[in-house]
Amino acid sequence: KAISLGGNRFQDKWGTPDVLGVYKFSEAEPIRPPLEIVSAEIKTDTTQLITAFGQACAYKVFSHKVYLVVPKQAESDIPRLESLCMRFGIGLILFDRNNLNDPKFQIRTRAVKSEPDYFYVNLYIQRLSKEDIKKLLG
Repeated sequence: KAISLGGNRFQDKWGTPDVLGVYKFSEAEPIRPPLEIVSAEIKTDTTQLITAFGQACAYKVFSHKVYLVVPKQAESDIPRLESLCMRFGIGLILFDRNNLNDPKFQIRTRAVKSEPDYFYVNLYIQRLSKEDIKKLLG
């Protein structure tokens, strides 16, 4: 399950992810690992890639996995961004910003799962509306 956030919903200088999701196994499964929080920072402006990477790094404090989603039109910056994402365990997804109906999302680098700081997990989850919490956590 995922919700669209963006803006300054967390009211925090460290930023708010554009998408926040929770991955959890079905209750029918006999063995269920704990849920995973996944955050995504999406940029359509190729002049904001350094800022976007910094924001994605900041989300690792409360997320198990983080993805940076940028236009494939940022061709000259993608090799460096991909290298940085691999070093920091951030997933990199490219898309065609000129095709809104079919942006053809392409995973270039998968996010590496890491354990978040649960103080910040709880802090940011509590800043969501009750409706958003219900959507995410059921």
